[in-house]
Amino acid sequence: MIPGGGQPNMQQLLQQAQKMQQDLARAQEELANTEVDGQAGGGLVRATVTGSGELRALKIDPKAVDPEDTETLADLVVAAVQAANANAQALQQQKLGPLAQGLGGGSGIPGLPF
Repeated sequence: MIPGGGQPNMQQLLQQAQKMQQDLARAQEELANTEVDGQAGGGLVRATVTGSGELRALKIDPKAVDPEDTETLADLVVAAVQAANANAQALQQQKLGPLAQGLGGGSGIPGLPF
């Protein structure tokens, strides 16, 4: 609610938008520097990705390697990377979700994107 029914304080709105932008940039940087893991085959294959989804490491237990069955190993690798990416998306929701909600109507003024 705007006191006195006047126009919103544009300086205050710009400051709020700038703070949200800074918070978003800080959260994105934090995601890029945070690593999360995913695994498949009971831990035979482990993938590590950043919170922003960049694949950083892949560990394969020698027990998962069968020269006669490379398809299973490939499936395990894909599943581990998918699990790691799902964990990264959950982390993104945790870090960026509150900021996105603030951007979606934090000012309370219809028509403004912040």
